[in-house]
Amino acid sequence: MDRTTNTPVVFLREVVGDRGLAIWIGAAEANAIALALQGEDASRPMTHDLAASALRAAGATVDRVAITAVRNGTYFAELTLAREAAPSVVLDARPSDAIALALRFGASLVAAESLLTVEGAAPPLAPEPLSDAALRAHLRRLGPEDFGRFEP
Repeated sequence: MDRTTNTPVVFLREVVGDRGLAIWIGAAEANAIALALQGEDASRPMTHDLAASALRAAGATVDRVAITAVRNGTYFAELTLAREAAPSVVLDARPSDAIALALRFGASLVAAESLLTVEGAAPPLAPEPLSDAALRAHLRRLGPEDFGRFEP
């Protein structure tokens, strides 16, 4: 969880190396990923479980997930489906959904080199809270210009 926004974050790290990637995701997707990582099943099939069952019933498996790009703060992924005696199919997907499915199939997970950073290898730390005295001192230094122009 990102402690500043209370939003779930998935951290992907290189198998060998210290680079990684942080992607903020929704609560439902975080739950689906956590259940798969823990090897647990929900009492009733969740959306990702249903999708996995439908793929299996259609004779397809998730072969690979690639986190391919980020545009305007939104990450993009491709989900590669493998089918016996048929060409693979590549689908556009949200990374969180693709990761949740990849975990259910034991599929490989890769990210574009350009997305990996050393900073992304560790969870962002929330700033240390200010003491009462430090907060008061900071507030005293603020002027009207620090708040922008107020227009009702």
